[in-house]
Amino acid sequence: MTKESIPKEKEQILVVDDSADTLEILERKLAGKGYQVYLANQVESALRILETTEIDLVITDYKMPRLTGLDLIRHIRERDQDLQIIMITGYPTVESAVEAVKSGAEEYLTKPFTDEEFFACLNRVMENVRNRKLARGKAAPDGSRYGIVAASEPMKEVFHAIDKSATNPVTVLVTGESGTGKELVARAIHYHSERAKAPFVPVNCGAIPENLLESELFGYMKGAFTGANETRAGFFITADGGTLFLDEIGETSLAMQVKLLRVMEDGMVMMVGSQHPRRVSVRLIAATNKNLRDLVKQGRFREDLYYRLNVINIQIPALRERGDDVVLLSNYFLQKCAGEIGRDVPVLSDEVLQIFKRYEWPGNVRELENLIQRLVIMVESSRVTQADLPAFMKGGISIAKGFERTLEQVEQEYIIDVLNYTGGNKTKAAVILGIDRKTLRRKIDGVADNDDGDNTL
Repeated sequence: MTKESIPKEKEQILVVDDSADTLEILERKLAGKGYQVYLANQVESALRILETTEIDLVITDYKMPRLTGLDLIRHIRERDQDLQIIMITGYPTVESAVEAVKSGAEEYLTKPFTDEEFFACLNRVMENVRNRKLARGKAAPDGSRYGIVAASEPMKEVFHAIDKSATNPVTVLVTGESGTGKELVARAIHYHSERAKAPFVPVNCGAIPENLLESELFGYMKGAFTGANETRAGFFITADGGTLFLDEIGETSLAMQVKLLRVMEDGMVMMVGSQHPRRVSVRLIAATNKNLRDLVKQGRFREDLYYRLNVINIQIPALRERGDDVVLLSNYFLQKCAGEIGRDVPVLSDEVLQIFKRYEWPGNVRELENLIQRLVIMVESSRVTQADLPAFMKGGISIAKGFERTLEQVEQEYIIDVLNYTGGNKTKAAVILGIDRKTLRRKIDGVADNDDGDNTL
């Protein structure tokens, strides 16, 4: 049988329970949140639905006549390692929770539960569903026309600024932390502007010694200084008709800033050793990871140059501010790196994706690309797990905090450490701790057992 080709605007959930009341209540809750809901009152019916329908999540009861929820989970896992599963039960034990998780359930929820508990559990699992869709699919994000992999709201603002900058020949200042992709933005502006057929010349001002920067930017005549054995055009002349990208503009000296300002004002370049200025038509795009306003206040950057550069400012958000973009980028780099070395594209586990979304990424996109490249080379299996990540990304259990704490404080801190280790997954944390979810909830400092929800099941 072929599976139904249902439009994927609605995520699809299969609820399996032998109680008609439970099916009705859960269908009402889920449909009210916009999900497409399928119902089955026994495992056999659920299996028929799974054969014909693309399901994103299965919510199944534990105890049912003939085949149980565990039987359903095992059957699913034999055929599909990615389908998300929540086990619910009115007969909770630590042993049943352990068995459910080991069999392949992502969450274990005990009856009666409040709406708050149910939707908190549902949202955690559905985040895995969405992460997997992003990580497995061929991403066609909003910025693909610029060669930029992104779909987050902060990056949509960047794309809008690129559009405006490309169609208006003004100077642009691109700001953002190191590794965020400032040169990519500069290239996108150039190659979508009227100057696209002319050169795009990138210059890292911080990588060129100050005593060489002038001759590199403006060029020099033969004999202008020791070692000038031939006349050489500088970057401004090379970029004539196109775009000159000055990265790390904040690293330039005040003396060089005066010369840059003069070129911007009159469009004339004086090669070192020449007496005759040369007119050039160059669009300037500058970039920095520093706060130029602060440098101006400190007297380290000319205010007049700052205002000439900052006609349009494009602030690129850090990767940690870009939400699901980290998943899109991970997928892109996985395919790119795997293709370069000729191996199958590995899959990132749910735990890895969750860690990626929580991690601060101080090196931003550059750090992510380097990590993915390392994982593709070093991990031989088809699945990248938490164990494959660098130790500093995994989170850890605190072990050396002194002996001044009470037993209750030690317990609380250990519980918090375990929750950090599991990425906030209370079901897995409860299994590690050897307690059920309700006991875990009561033990978390400041989180009381909430029995006054709107509805309980």
